[in-house]
Amino acid sequence: MPFRQALQGIFDKADKAWDELTNNSPQASQAAPPPIPTSSKPPLGYQQSQPQIYWRPNLHPEAPVSSNFYHEQGQHGWGNNEAQNYIDSPQNSFHWGDAVILRALINHGHPDPAQKFTSARLSSHQTLDRSRGCLSARITAPVARGIWPAFWLLPKDPFKWPEDGEMDIMEAWNGDAVNHTCLHWGHFNGEDWNKHRVLETPIPNITSPSGVRYDFIWDEDESTGGGRLVWLIDGMPIMRAEKPPGTRKMSEFRILINIAVGGNVCQGTMPSDGCYETIVRELAMWDAPPGGWEDFERLWRDSKDGNTM
Repeated sequence: MPFRQALQGIFDKADKAWDELTNNSPQASQAAPPPIPTSSKPPLGYQQSQPQIYWRPNLHPEAPVSSNFYHEQGQHGWGNNEAQNYIDSPQNSFHWGDAVILRALINHGHPDPAQKFTSARLSSHQTLDRSRGCLSARITAPVARGIWPAFWLLPKDPFKWPEDGEMDIMEAWNGDAVNHTCLHWGHFNGEDWNKHRVLETPIPNITSPSGVRYDFIWDEDESTGGGRLVWLIDGMPIMRAEKPPGTRKMSEFRILINIAVGGNVCQGTMPSDGCYETIVRELAMWDAPPGGWEDFERLWRDSKDGNTM
């Protein structure tokens, strides 16, 4: 018995020593990390908002241009003594790849006056449809004397010009690689002097095959009809303008794309025989500007007021 008691005592001491060793080890004594503060956790379901497209035309080569646009036709000068005959021929407007292409075909020697200067003028079936948003397109435009390409907005029919408004997003003429960003709203008289704005921006790469990106942003107060407008070129804020209260709703505006020939802005100059193309890619309407509405104030601040006319 004494021997067994002595042996048990040795075992008890060994167990006690082992317990002390393990309980005092660095791993066992290390405190658990504190919980992550709730304030530093992103809220459940958090996701940074990104602009979303709400309209994009079908530009598949087999889709007719008329599925997206109405062909405005005629050879009556269009209020500017223009020479072109707008027609709906597939030679003058068609889809190719991911683009809609417009062509002005010039043939001074054609025996038929209606075929000397043919072109296309497209008016979108889709309107802006919202009180705020962003219209964008990547455009390769022709630069030549007597040629006048444009990408712009007018109210849907019926409307009165210029009282109901016009916004020019891309417009160049007569061989000058300069974009004329314009806002027209009201008559050209003293009372409406502040409703017309224009800003000229040289664009050396306006004919680049990769195109130039144009954005038009609108933010309208539906209760007053007033609002703010901003134009961008390749992401750079160019011009800003106040939308006059009580004017035509932005949701009622439609897209126009055309190539005019000659006319007042070209000072009567006519182009040489040939083919002049406008190529429009990435045409879309977005629910927000490229950087989201949180970036709109910066775009407004960094833009310039258009010059009065």
